[in-house]
Amino acid sequence: MSWRLLIAHRTHVSYQGSVRASYNEVRMTPVTLAGQTVLETVLSTDAQVPVWSYRDYWGTQVSAFDVQAPHDDLLITARATVETSAPGPASRPLPWPELAQRTGRVAEFSVPTPRTTVSAELAEQARQRTAGLDPREAAAEIAAWVHGHVAYVPGATGVQTGAQEAWDQGEGVCQDIAHLAVGLLRSIGLPARYVSGYLFPAPDAEPGERVTGQSHAWVEYWTGEWAACDPTNDAVVGQRHVIVAAGRDYADVPPIKGIYHGAPSSTMEVTVELTRLA
Repeated sequence: MSWRLLIAHRTHVSYQGSVRASYNEVRMTPVTLAGQTVLETVLSTDAQVPVWSYRDYWGTQVSAFDVQAPHDDLLITARATVETSAPGPASRPLPWPELAQRTGRVAEFSVPTPRTTVSAELAEQARQRTAGLDPREAAAEIAAWVHGHVAYVPGATGVQTGAQEAWDQGEGVCQDIAHLAVGLLRSIGLPARYVSGYLFPAPDAEPGERVTGQSHAWVEYWTGEWAACDPTNDAVVGQRHVIVAAGRDYADVPPIKGIYHGAPSSTMEVTVELTRLA
């Protein structure tokens, strides 16, 4: 069964004073993938400037623009209509010896990053917990372990929090939980990547239902093909999930980043509205 979702993602940046120029990259546009078909996307700003689009190294759709006129704030609106479907049957995972010989692009998802690094002790615990399991069973065990140990607590951590810190304090947000799962999957020999996008929070939603949501993060791991898990919710990744980007960690896929010249600081207000159309 497929879903059709409308996503409206609005970001309002307020500067503490006048800004003479700003240069921005936005990653809020879903792309068509297996299990996900993008029907329409629009990204606009209130600055009325040209917006250029391109795919970055990781395959993410990037919208780039600069504002050269003085401004005190900036409003960015990204809208997308996407059809999603349940995951198909999984193929048999590659055996561990073949996974250990990974090369090319997949190998880039095997190396720890600052946000996904875990201690040697925690990595060893992960290997002991998954000993004797096949790769897909091992990934499920890691996801369940992380879900059971780290409670989802909004505001418990910051954007720079690392995987080990989230484990040690036993709480975090979806970004931290995804980073931790990615780090532990890599520690047992599975290439893994951080995925950002959206999640419709109500699994039993009827067509026409609209909710206030937020950006979400989950994990994909490689067993000969990419498979997904959502350790924050201990849920199947399917019709309710919409992928925007995937990378080594959050640093590869931030919804918005850039630089500006002028005011000493800024604040950001984000709203995400999700509607199930069908």
